[in-house]
Amino acid sequence: MRLIGITGGIGTGKSTVTNYLETRYNLPIWDADIYARSAVAVSSPILEAISQRYGNNILQSDETLDRQRLGEIIFSDVNERQWLEAQIHPYVRNCFETEISHLAPDSTAVLAIPLLFEAKMTDLVTEIWVVSCDRLTQLNRIMKRDRSTEAEAQIRIDSQISIFDKIALANVNLDNSTNITNLEQQIDDNL
Repeated sequence: MRLIGITGGIGTGKSTVTNYLETRYNLPIWDADIYARSAVAVSSPILEAISQRYGNNILQSDETLDRQRLGEIIFSDVNERQWLEAQIHPYVRNCFETEISHLAPDSTAVLAIPLLFEAKMTDLVTEIWVVSCDRLTQLNRIMKRDRSTEAEAQIRIDSQISIFDKIALANVNLDNSTNITNLEQQIDDNL
């Protein structure tokens, strides 16, 4: 069984890599971000715990989580971020373990886990691919995608393990600093 863990910093291009692996190679992609959104679905126990901790103003009018407001809290206070991760990471881990248990022994699957190291989920994968890019490219992508300021983007980058530390712990580094053709060639070479 080949379980490829895709990780990297925010805005480095992890989704670009997983989309290519899915469309070009028809590999199953299991995404921690999707599981994390499911963990905080309306009326879920985790969303209830979040609203108890931060009050009902953490919810939007339709009872869904106000992600922007929550982000302001957790990216400005490491203790609050750790509390939230302690709620969500076990749920996400369970989702991955369930998917893996249904996989045939000779199969390959991709686990997209942005916080692979931070969440201590490296034991779920057989190899680790880090998607990286230069800091300026990363900042520009985050600011464009999230419509955030440079300071807000810096805080989000700095809330994660440094990309250099991730690269040092990985089997493969996919450098996404140039263009899509170069990135796809790197993927092809490592698959």
